[in-house]
Amino acid sequence: MATKKAGGSTKNGRDSNAKRRGVKRFGSETVNAGEIIIRQKGTKFRPGNGVDMGKDFTIYAKVAGQVSFTEQSVIRFDGRRYERKFVHVS
Repeated sequence: MATKKAGGSTKNGRDSNAKRRGVKRFGSETVNAGEIIIRQKGTKFRPGNGVDMGKDFTIYAKVAGQVSFTEQSVIRFDGRRYERKFVHVS
């Protein structure tokens, strides 16, 4: 005879690994060419001058310089205006 009643099963108890996204270099910090500035999912930040975007939306520096963030007004295809965040290195 069993000395302990059988335990039930659960559907919980799992978690995914952290993806380490976010801003890696903030405004007015200096970077070298090729350094990652932002790891993101989607285009929360857009690449500006001296910056490019990888296929996983990673923004990295193309030239050495100082990081700056700006908000610019963009006109959509239907004429509506909205703010977009851009990252620059100069």
